[in-house]
Amino acid sequence: MIPKITLFSLLIACASCSKSTKSDNELIRSSEWILGKWEQQSSEGKLTENWVKTNDSTLTATSFFIREKDTIHKEYVSLQQVGDSLIFKTKIIGQNNNQPLVFSSKEEIENQLQFENPNQDYPQKISYSTPKANQLVVQISGKQLGKPSTEKYTLSKK
Repeated sequence: MIPKITLFSLLIACASCSKSTKSDNELIRSSEWILGKWEQQSSEGKLTENWVKTNDSTLTATSFFIREKDTIHKEYVSLQQVGDSLIFKTKIIGQNNNQPLVFSSKEEIENQLQFENPNQDYPQKISYSTPKANQLVVQISGKQLGKPSTEKYTLSKK
């Protein structure tokens, strides 16, 4: 009787260990397509995002929008796997008392990252996608001043 109980306990232990989770930082590894330096040049200025791998669970970026020689926008971003989800934090210099805004992953789609924070003023949604090689599309959306608003930026890998 004892060996059957031991075997049964061992089987239960193995089954609980093999529970389907996004362990070993699988989500952050599947997001590494975002790594690199990305730019968009327009008549208004140059937008740059530079993504690097900080550690096994975190990717970080700096984002700048420069018009002529003036930095109009400066932002620090981190993408971190926490448990079974990705957390997107952004700190925009000069906004929100320089405190980070936190967005949670919406759903998993290959070559696309979607984040939401419905309690945020604007934006409530942020997405990154790579519809083709060497192209990054960043879209922010939500309600701004009570009306739907969307901004979309297409950057090229440098």
